[in-house]
Amino acid sequence: MQAIVMRGAGGPEVLELADVAAPVPGKSEVRVRVRATAVNRADLLQRMGGYPPPRDAPADILGLEFAGEVDAVGACVFDLAVGDRVFGLVGGGAYAEHLVVHERTVARLPDAVGFVEGAAIPEAFLTAYDAMVLQAGLTAGESVVVHAVGSGVGTAAVQIARAIGARSLGTARTANKLERAAALGLDAGICVQDACFSERVLELTGGRGVDVVLDLAGGAYVAEGLKCLAPKGRLVLVGLVAGGRAELDLSVILRKRITLRGTVMRSRPLEERIAAAQVLGRNIAPLVARGVYRAVIDQVLPLAQAGRAHALLAANESFGKIVLTT
Repeated sequence: MQAIVMRGAGGPEVLELADVAAPVPGKSEVRVRVRATAVNRADLLQRMGGYPPPRDAPADILGLEFAGEVDAVGACVFDLAVGDRVFGLVGGGAYAEHLVVHERTVARLPDAVGFVEGAAIPEAFLTAYDAMVLQAGLTAGESVVVHAVGSGVGTAAVQIARAIGARSLGTARTANKLERAAALGLDAGICVQDACFSERVLELTGGRGVDVVLDLAGGAYVAEGLKCLAPKGRLVLVGLVAGGRAELDLSVILRKRITLRGTVMRSRPLEERIAAAQVLGRNIAPLVARGVYRAVIDQVLPLAQAGRAHALLAANESFGKIVLTT
């Protein structure tokens, strides 16, 4: 099969299209003929040598999400068959024509959803839904700040907040991304410079603050997020693109009785990945099929142009996902 192989750590130029052996499924695994995958920040970090893959993922083939068809099954696979259309998350290896996964870590791709759109859904919507709804407990009538609202996770979070009846406030560094997010249901946008946004959030909420902050940035954004949380607010830290260190006023956490937690999807154990696949199939896929949720795709490129896709994502100018087709 063909795959994008990482020839050591470095820039986009270390990604090369190469012929490698196709994987063989184990007894509880299925092999997927990958039709499309998508590019994520974790891919860029791993390529640069700053984010080691999980032990059960290939060290030299990137890719965290996929959509395709089952083309081989293990001896103990009962729920899936050759020809089934599936999508899901993996720890790595999706920049390839074939991928082997445990049968219970994938979800069925709705008939009405194409492979390109299907590949752009799992990481963005699962990350947003898990962090914002399952962990932070966002409910109807509450409010949430979504950082990097033009990212894949950000665009998914806005749609999820709208669907459950929560008010969304989004941050971005350009007005254009805020305008485009408004079309997805964003209630208010904040153009951020130097990680300053808490005063504007308080203005927009009448001084009360928001119930949840979905922090995809880290760094100085964390302290600002604490300032604009309402009493008993919840901040979930998902990304560190703005830095891995922050100076916090711990008295704010005590006084407001704030919950601060961090989360990642990539390195979870098998039982948690199975649970995530169930959420994808039960809570997300039906709404995608009905058009309530939709993948926001900036560009679609062939797999051979993975290096170009990485450069585009690193430039921070894309809105939504960049998808690679095989």
